[in-house]
Amino acid sequence: MQYGIAFAPLVPTLALWIGLAAIVAIAAVLLVARARGAAIRVGALALVLLALANPSFTKEEREPLTSVAAVVVDRSPSQNFGDRTRETNEARDALVTKLKDIKGLEVRVVEAGQADGETDGTKIFSAVTSALSDVPTDRVAGAFLITDGRVHDIPANAAAVGFNAPIHALVTGRSDERDRRIAIVAAPRFGIVGQPQTITYRLDDQGVTAEAARVTVRRDGDVLSERAVRSGEQVNVTLDIPHAGPNIVEIEATQLEGELTPVNNRAVVSIDGVRDKLRVLLVSGEPHAGERTWRNLLKSDPSIDLVHFTILRPPEKQDGTPINELSLIAFPTRELFQQKINEFQLIIFDRYARQGVLPISYFDNIARYVRNGGAVLVSAGPDYASPTSIWRTPLDSVLPAEPVGVTEQAFTARLSDVGKRHPVTRGLEGSASEPPHWSRFFRLVDTRNPAVAPVMEGADGKPLLLLSRQGEGRVAMLLSDQIWLWARGYEGGGPHLDLLRRISHWLMKQPDLDEEALRLKIEGRDLIVVRQTMSDTASPVTVTSPSGATRQLTLASSETGEWRAAISADELGLWQASDGTLKALINVGPINPKEFSEVTSTTEALRPLVQSTGGDARRIAENGSIDLPRILAVRASSVFRGEGWLGVKMRDVSVVRGIGVLPIFAGLIGLLLLLGAFASTWLREGR
Repeated sequence: MQYGIAFAPLVPTLALWIGLAAIVAIAAVLLVARARGAAIRVGALALVLLALANPSFTKEEREPLTSVAAVVVDRSPSQNFGDRTRETNEARDALVTKLKDIKGLEVRVVEAGQADGETDGTKIFSAVTSALSDVPTDRVAGAFLITDGRVHDIPANAAAVGFNAPIHALVTGRSDERDRRIAIVAAPRFGIVGQPQTITYRLDDQGVTAEAARVTVRRDGDVLSERAVRSGEQVNVTLDIPHAGPNIVEIEATQLEGELTPVNNRAVVSIDGVRDKLRVLLVSGEPHAGERTWRNLLKSDPSIDLVHFTILRPPEKQDGTPINELSLIAFPTRELFQQKINEFQLIIFDRYARQGVLPISYFDNIARYVRNGGAVLVSAGPDYASPTSIWRTPLDSVLPAEPVGVTEQAFTARLSDVGKRHPVTRGLEGSASEPPHWSRFFRLVDTRNPAVAPVMEGADGKPLLLLSRQGEGRVAMLLSDQIWLWARGYEGGGPHLDLLRRISHWLMKQPDLDEEALRLKIEGRDLIVVRQTMSDTASPVTVTSPSGATRQLTLASSETGEWRAAISADELGLWQASDGTLKALINVGPINPKEFSEVTSTTEALRPLVQSTGGDARRIAENGSIDLPRILAVRASSVFRGEGWLGVKMRDVSVVRGIGVLPIFAGLIGLLLLLGAFASTWLREGR
């Protein structure tokens, strides 16, 4: 119960203050004049004024509320080093027991770190805010942080915490810990294929005097360099970007004797390789209805630098027109096919036949260009089966099929069994139905003895699209010149843009279109292992986590050529996968994780803030066993720490459950008081 007096004035408050001033003035005059009965008169007037103020006796029924203390347990990855996990669990249990022994204190335990899905840094104060979000600030008794001291969301000052109560940091680990790490100072996110990029790193040793370490740099698993590096030394590494897509660079230092963990001895940088300008040479033979199909496709891609020549007037043509009156540009054959051939990523022959323009020796240059890593695409028409076919040149050594004639009949292109698994043709729009929802072609070049199985078939199952590897290079052959029917929408058309773009990118070695590949990717919190293969089986894959733990996965079968498996990506850093032939790498999380940048435990990071709240930061496992201080309930103090003890701020907070009100001047009691005052005044005046 709590008793009090409440006022509900019957007149404005200003009138009461004026009345009080008048009574004070009257009392002063009466006292100066030494008038008889002054006290009785002033008392009567005061009672009248008090009646106008309408006072009431109040009685409140109050229920006391508990004070609330939060215990935040750091579960970030750095808490797994050494004996910190055991120390954390023991400290949590002992602390909660001590806090629950305090009468009137509610204890809330929350976990911060990996359980909250954090990927970069320990966010303990976010967990404190979340745990106390529904608690009024005048009920907060304090917060206890069980952590290694490496916290990355420390507020700027005590006022930013959001409550006026002590915060205590109970730090796991020991003061003599030592560790070595590789820190990435600067690294590019993208790099142009074939051009050098520079990565800057630094070797840091903590808890130990400077020692030299052997640092190895790898790119996609291949060793690029090794050198000795001193602690604190900053080093620049220059390397080339060999291919498009992710280029994984590892920088690893030898292990320090007795160090806390070797996880951060290795840093990973992923540089996405992009091609500056893909140079494509398109050579068109005699004009035909689909001549502009390839040109329009290649010109629409801003990353392609296209050089296009059409043979409109072969050298043997003699019509009497003077050379100086011709508006045609001479075909620079020597410049293109001898001097600058290696500058092109792709050469396309669109219905090209030998017309005396290219000497036979230049076709030998083209074949050599393919075997050394170049790419050639042949879009064939009747020219390919003619006596002037490019098959009848040294180029036949890299072409995948010999022409034997031309079939003139309507047919609908279909994916072969190989094509249903090949990344170039797999999943083409309309291919799922039988027959596919594509317009018909009316001409097909017949071939024999194809070097590879076709990915698309024409009339009577004859090859329509061949994709072949020759040495380091690639060759594609489209055995119909009527894909322009798809482009113009004849009978609904077909996926010409998607198909031609995929063929071009496969020829230019886009990694996503490789027939045999092992890839890793992240989906949510899972690591997905993808094995692209043209065979009917896929070998088990061994996955290695950043900590060195290995797991063997059996991939789920797939009719589309992609075999998959998934595991939880529960560690930050470099993951590796291998099936004995292929290898894949991926970095999970940020390039230079805050969580692993400094892993030695410390009390210094949190001490300024917690001491400004009246709390303290101290180690609890310096000797290996948990040694918690006494926990005391403190009601009135600005300091909640001392030798061997820590305090919580107990609050005197309650909630009103009921209120009783008794007006003093209402009814008979008020009437008697006022009548008594006036009667006393009358009696005094009547003497």
